[in-house]
Amino acid sequence: MDVTRQTQDEQTALWNGTAGRAWAEAQTVLDAMFKPLEDLLVEAVAASSASQVLDVGCGTGATTLAVARRLGPRGRCTGIDLSEPMLAVARARAEEEGTPASFVRANAQSHAFEPASFDRIISRFGVMFFDDPVRAFANLRHAAKDSAALHLIAWRSPSENPFMTTAERAAAPLLPNLPARRPDAPGQFGFADSDRVHRILAESGWTGIDLQPIDVTCTLPEEELVPYLTRFGVLSRFLPELDGPARARLIETVRAAFEPFVHGADVRYTAACWSIGARAP
Repeated sequence: MDVTRQTQDEQTALWNGTAGRAWAEAQTVLDAMFKPLEDLLVEAVAASSASQVLDVGCGTGATTLAVARRLGPRGRCTGIDLSEPMLAVARARAEEEGTPASFVRANAQSHAFEPASFDRIISRFGVMFFDDPVRAFANLRHAAKDSAALHLIAWRSPSENPFMTTAERAAAPLLPNLPARRPDAPGQFGFADSDRVHRILAESGWTGIDLQPIDVTCTLPEEELVPYLTRFGVLSRFLPELDGPARARLIETVRAAFEPFVHGADVRYTAACWSIGARAP
């Protein structure tokens, strides 16, 4: 099997397996935590003349639905994602609230979009996982109308996001086989390098490329911190392999490392991100 195919299959398996189910189960907490970033995308759409919006890596649909509500009868928002567990939640939410959003289960890198269908393409943390990002953004350019706007939010570097790296640093002494992060690999920090992002977008046919650093305060209830840590990231991968005492020790060690982020009943941290803009020529 070629490497590209293998990587695509790994992503599909991941987001339709443990990772997708974890996001679906925790969608209320995650949506609240990332609401400030969602608001940035929604307000940008509202301030534009966009009427047909594509939300890439839409997950459980919070941003898709928020944009659809803001557009109202003048437009429509479509979400695309690999994860059936997450899309099942998104579709149920849309049906429950009667919001006219639509959802497609597909890989945006290779999906056969109708040409020139969208006048705005957005994403909140959904574009860092492509194994061939130039191909992916060329495909999104194919789906965009001429002069359509691209607006993405992606994480900056690990060093600028200590909340997102504290668990692995605290766990490392207890997990000698913990793999090191690979720069530019598909994953959370795949768009950390601004020069790389600029190159990807330029090579895939986008112009007017602009990256601006944004720092946004995110919060979650303190009572949700341990469930969050055990569902996502390093703990979610290694806890199932450990016996009871080792599990308890690892959770206790990692939870203690997050104490600087705890402020009474809330956990607060700064999400250091790129706000990425571009246009279809």
